[in-house]
Amino acid sequence: MRADEVLSQARAVLELEIAALRGVCERLGEPFVLAARMIAECAGKVVVCGVGKSGMAARKLAATLSSTGTPAVFLHAGEALHGDLGMVFAEDVLILISKSGESDEIVRLLPSIEQIGPKVIALTGAAESRIAQAADVVLDCSVEREADPLNLAPTASAIAAQALGDALAVVVAAHKQLTPEQFALSHPGGALGRRLTVKVEHLMHGGGEHPTVRPDTPMREVVVEMTSKALGAVNVVDADGRLVGIITDGDLRRGLQKHDNLLQLRASDLMTRKPIAVRVGTMAIDALHLMEDRPSQIMVLPVVDDQGRALGLLRVHDIVKAGL
Repeated sequence: MRADEVLSQARAVLELEIAALRGVCERLGEPFVLAARMIAECAGKVVVCGVGKSGMAARKLAATLSSTGTPAVFLHAGEALHGDLGMVFAEDVLILISKSGESDEIVRLLPSIEQIGPKVIALTGAAESRIAQAADVVLDCSVEREADPLNLAPTASAIAAQALGDALAVVVAAHKQLTPEQFALSHPGGALGRRLTVKVEHLMHGGGEHPTVRPDTPMREVVVEMTSKALGAVNVVDADGRLVGIITDGDLRRGLQKHDNLLQLRASDLMTRKPIAVRVGTMAIDALHLMEDRPSQIMVLPVVDDQGRALGLLRVHDIVKAGL
């Protein structure tokens, strides 16, 4: 395989698929508006059905709708013929994806679909097909040709159907005014979901792990507390538990350079007063930005409540370890 030939063929494939998407875009009109409204106003769920490569596009669309605030499920057309059609109800919206509009498995479902009575949207490249004729709304995702040399493998047509589905999902999500917090609820396992759901109190070292001393605590006891909790810092609190300062490993090193009698000092002599802190409820990713987006980075951050009482310590390491 010559490199120039490989690259030329690859570019030709991409250009064909780009042209296919441009054609779908140019043909958008009132049917798309009706389909988007139908999905947005659906009282039940959205069921997306297909088979083969169209089935893959259907599965992707169901997943995208679900993750952007619209309850949706994938229905394999073949399995629907053997009982899975029972998941479809009259209050649902059924999206049928078929390049030819004549997929045998879907065509055989049409009489039953009519009896059940859901709203039907067809994504097809054949407006006069039986599947299109059975739909309430038809979205044209036809392409001039496929990207393979034989013009047979569903390539450009599969991309067109998937892109049109993405457009529907995104438009509906925008109409519903999906918030980042709502999006995160359906993505708890991914890095994006963690960024939008994990708060400082989920990662901080509190309770028995929380190192604290009073302003008049002798420096020897401060060192013991820092060493035993091994977080690289200790919060200095008053009699009511309110944060009044912090002492870090760096403060100890600088103290050793400055004072010959470091252990004769007390916490108040070495602490940083009014330290930067975050309130409970702050997103961990925002705390990370606070620690890093500054001339001198902070490696550990006190967490306080609304009254300024120290609840724990949060390290950069804890946030990075959480995958944020």
